[in-house]
Amino acid sequence: MSSLLPSHLIADPAAGLPPERLLGIIRFQTEIAKVGLDLSVVIERVALLAQILTGGSGAAVELAEGEEMVYRAASGIAERQLGLRLARQGSLSGLCVEQGVPLRCEDSETDARVDREACRSVGLRSMIVVPLRHGDLTVGVLKVLSAQPAAFQDADLLTLELISEVVASALVHATRYSAQVETARDLFLRATRDSLTGLGNRALFYDRLHQGLKLARRHGHSLGIVLVDMDGLKRINDEHGHQAGDAALRILAERLRALTRESDTLARLGGDEFGILLAAVKDPAAARDFAFKLADLVQGTFSFDGMPFDLSASVGAVVFPEDGGEVEALLHQADLAMYEMKRARATMRAAKIR
Repeated sequence: MSSLLPSHLIADPAAGLPPERLLGIIRFQTEIAKVGLDLSVVIERVALLAQILTGGSGAAVELAEGEEMVYRAASGIAERQLGLRLARQGSLSGLCVEQGVPLRCEDSETDARVDREACRSVGLRSMIVVPLRHGDLTVGVLKVLSAQPAAFQDADLLTLELISEVVASALVHATRYSAQVETARDLFLRATRDSLTGLGNRALFYDRLHQGLKLARRHGHSLGIVLVDMDGLKRINDEHGHQAGDAALRILAERLRALTRESDTLARLGGDEFGILLAAVKDPAAARDFAFKLADLVQGTFSFDGMPFDLSASVGAVVFPEDGGEVEALLHQADLAMYEMKRARATMRAAKIR
């Protein structure tokens, strides 16, 4: 249940925190300042640092999009729920946005304000939710959660309240960096874009994956999931610098974009990994054929700073429902297929050298 703090703590929140927690908040502020102006990176770091600072089992930044709350960044036990959409009505996060005040749940099994089934799917029993305000609009919430009931104290609630001001300021600065800063929609768009390649990011990919699986189950359709891992990025970075590595990632993104349809979802998942959701695919054999074709077509050289570089990628593909019914199982199978291609290519290169 939500707690009302003593009046002296409301007047001066920092008065209720021990020195080591205040130092933690200062370090939090410093880390967020270092991240820069990439909104998706900012909120990913916010979730992780909030979890560490409060000792929670996980944390999430949820944005209010229409009548839904969407996990746009997540850490710990919430990480696998990235992209999850919940109805604002009947959720503690939605209530926090509506009321604009921090809320605390001691036990999701007995708190009537929460979506109990959603809490069970995440694996949480208690949580603190604080609003994130963008001007006069509450655009979302910062939430820390625990697998144990009654895991959070007043100090944790105070900590999140102080952090939320830092996060809100970071959101404002990150969105003002763009020429389009006037609406909440711009905030959501920036939270789902990869600044290096211009593709969707990991949050967008998981969002579309959850939604795609929901529609596929409802209508009896198939859904293809393709994972693409660039070969040799670490070597390029180590030998020629990160500018060359960034150029390679942008070239690979361009080649992947040219080979995917408008109905597909292409995203950079982080580092050297990309993901593609195929809106319509006949069967697993067709998905595997697409993976091999993709690997062949993205392969080739590119030039950076007057130097030629080889570019290639390993690809793995699976299809719902034949290869699995849940997000984790499907991604695991796609990973296995991708690394099988990578191992096969390494074996071929070694054989040629001999």
